[in-house]
Amino acid sequence: MTISHSAPRPADPAAVLAARGLRLAPPWASPRFAWASALLLRLGLAAAFLSAVADRFGLWGPPGTGNVAWGEWGRFVAYTGAINPWAPAWMVPALAWSATALETALGVGLIAGVWTRAVAFASGMLLLAFALAMTFSGRGVEAVLSYSVYTAAGGALLLAAAPAVPYRALARGGQRARTP
Repeated sequence: MTISHSAPRPADPAAVLAARGLRLAPPWASPRFAWASALLLRLGLAAAFLSAVADRFGLWGPPGTGNVAWGEWGRFVAYTGAINPWAPAWMVPALAWSATALETALGVGLIAGVWTRAVAFASGMLLLAFALAMTFSGRGVEAVLSYSVYTAAGGALLLAAAPAVPYRALARGGQRARTP
């Protein structure tokens, strides 16, 4: 005969609630969490786009300043040519302006919540194109991974698949307004 001197283990709180007919849902199962996460992703992508555009025009500081990638338009155009070696020289400034215009429009669209799914899809496609251009231009995959470009592209595409909910829905816990 063996005698156990250990104290009984306390019951699992979720199991106790389930036995009483109550269910303990994880926080990520609530609609408010889903919509707040989508909002955070929207604003994060928008900030990344608009920050990159600001850097191209020197708004974060001149070249050589800490955490400044380009610091001036000319350096960004040169970078655009480097990651698009297939493009003739006359096309590189047009590519740089196109990327800048798209990133500005997509950033503003994400903040405003206008056509969220379409803007998120376009953001994902632009980021994926940028990631592939970086990967296959001789820069290699390390820079793309260090800058989390594939992650941002995946997040944008996931946002495109999520239900679009306007800002005002957050005040209602992620629920749409009821119609009479």
